[in-house]
Amino acid sequence: MIKALIFDLDGTLVQTEVLKAQSYAKAAVELNPSLTEEEVIEGFKDFVGLSRKEVAKGLLNRFDLGEAASARMKEFDVAKPWQAFVDIRMETYFKMISDPGILKEHLCSYSLGLLKWAKQEGYPTGLGTMSHRREAYRVLEVLNIRSEFDVISTIQDVEHGKPDPEIYNLLAEELRVSHSEALAIEDSSSGIKAALAAHISCIAVPSDFTRVGVHKLPADDSLRIVDNLPDLLETVKDFISELNSPEEKAN
Repeated sequence: MIKALIFDLDGTLVQTEVLKAQSYAKAAVELNPSLTEEEVIEGFKDFVGLSRKEVAKGLLNRFDLGEAASARMKEFDVAKPWQAFVDIRMETYFKMISDPGILKEHLCSYSLGLLKWAKQEGYPTGLGTMSHRREAYRVLEVLNIRSEFDVISTIQDVEHGKPDPEIYNLLAEELRVSHSEALAIEDSSSGIKAALAAHISCIAVPSDFTRVGVHKLPADDSLRIVDNLPDLLETVKDFISELNSPEEKAN
């Protein structure tokens, strides 16, 4: 029986993946003006849902920015090129997520509606994000939804990011539910893999950044993909009904 819902943040509740992509693109163009923001944003799609370190290193390698980033390490007092790259893009990103107008333009209204429904129905709710605590809490506070979550876990609470199941194992423990009693809401293939690896059923709400990767995943009885977002709430209700009545599903 489903007793708790666990939500991803970036790309699931708010399209901060778009803002992240733009901030990485601006930083990459700063390091190499011959690049265009459009091509970096396109490259970012291959790293959606991964940790900051993995995204930064992936883009540095993809666009051969290592030497340029190395030249900026002393400026930011860091030891690795990827860290300098992250510091270059963070100023832009934090300004974006501190602007209520920008965040409200990028809300995932159907996922937020699902969160509201879950709270009304009395489900404990968790948030599991690969964002760092400062940025995640900033988004939640600007949107005034931090209090909607009983438990919040970020990349800083685990040693291994998604697609490793560690964050879902942690959230299930903190919500005091078994893995079979939780339902995850995710947008990216890495997040879905993390939930399924933790033996937690999952509803996928892919975006333009993640749809191709999500649909490449193998079929799984514990996964439902919702491409038509107005169907999200009813799909969740139906899936919960199935999961709560396994004998009915078998028939």
